[in-house]
Amino acid sequence: MSIINKESKTPLYVQLMNILINKIDNYMEENEQLESERDICVKYGVSRTTVRQALDELEKNKYIYKIQGKGNFVASRVVEQHLTKVSSFTQDMKKAGKTPTSKLLNFEIQEADYSISKKLKIEEKELVFKMVRLRLADEIPMIYEITYLPYERFKELNEKIIQEIPLYEAFEKKFNIKITSAEESIESVLTSKLESVYLGVDVGSPALKFKRITYENKNIIEYTITIARGDKYKYRVTLTN
Repeated sequence: MSIINKESKTPLYVQLMNILINKIDNYMEENEQLESERDICVKYGVSRTTVRQALDELEKNKYIYKIQGKGNFVASRVVEQHLTKVSSFTQDMKKAGKTPTSKLLNFEIQEADYSISKKLKIEEKELVFKMVRLRLADEIPMIYEITYLPYERFKELNEKIIQEIPLYEAFEKKFNIKITSAEESIESVLTSKLESVYLGVDVGSPALKFKRITYENKNIIEYTITIARGDKYKYRVTLTN
């Protein structure tokens, strides 16, 4: 058991918080209940005030959630994605130990406007597939996603294919496409009314907006706009010198 060092310059509540984070990350499951405040006081030899400070910080940082009259519980894990290689939502969720699913909200063929034609490097008014999907993990809405694909490259694409297998898997198995690279920009945004409805969050909640252009060699095969819940995602970038 980790011990609180009362001679340390580090505040007691911070020490306790770090001990509890280690326990949550390595030994506890989502929605599992933490020990009572009284039991934590006794176990680590600290005051009720110290325990409450630590628990308040854990709640602010999304490690736990509180239920009035019942106690403190481990929150759903924030999904961490490493921005070092091209990966799909399905792959990311499986790596995180979650079950990914998708709801197809819209699927249509339309003419590319100026903006979309520039992203896909096609002529304005050329046909494109547009699909809007809600991506879920363990039945919890995670991202709202709009994808554009050049029609000429994916003429055989239909709703049945999209609903049966992940899109990137369909690229490879149905269209003989090998993804070689992608460009992705990230910015912080606040959710719109529509995004909030589908993601199950309040209007104006913090979110991350991704714009991805995916390549097969030098050919652009996909342009996707993703709105990811800010309380469910964090991203890690590996930098080398």
